[in-house]
Amino acid sequence: MNTVQWTDALLLEYEPMDTVHRGFVDLLARAQAAPDDELVNTWSAVVEHTTAHFKMEDDWMRRTRFPNADNHIVQHRVVLNVLREGTALARAADYASVREMAGELAVWFAKHTQSLDAALALHMRRVQPPKVNQASPAKDPGWRDAA
Repeated sequence: MNTVQWTDALLLEYEPMDTVHRGFVDLLARAQAAPDDELVNTWSAVVEHTTAHFKMEDDWMRRTRFPNADNHIVQHRVVLNVLREGTALARAADYASVREMAGELAVWFAKHTQSLDAALALHMRRVQPPKVNQASPAKDPGWRDAA
């Protein structure tokens, strides 16, 4: 199985994204290592985190008129649908399928981060430089829409 692990290759130098991505990697690693009797709960935590993670990025892309938003948002939707299928599989005790899904998610995440998310991070650094401890635009009273 492909296991997820945080590496500097995943750093995007946009702290709000890097923080959320570290959290995702941590949760996915926990799910991959979880015993069967904990897999439903750990997988649910991955799905919950990823839903919020993707919503944050989708909101950024819409608010700043990110040029490649449509493709990026579609990838998010597809992945969330697959993750939700994983929840159903975990609840049905099909743990092997969920573990395989987790391994594929680890591979997808690295590629997605180093391509689509890297472009979004560059864009975000240009339109909204990060502030210390800023996790989302909604928490930043100085947030501005791109013109």
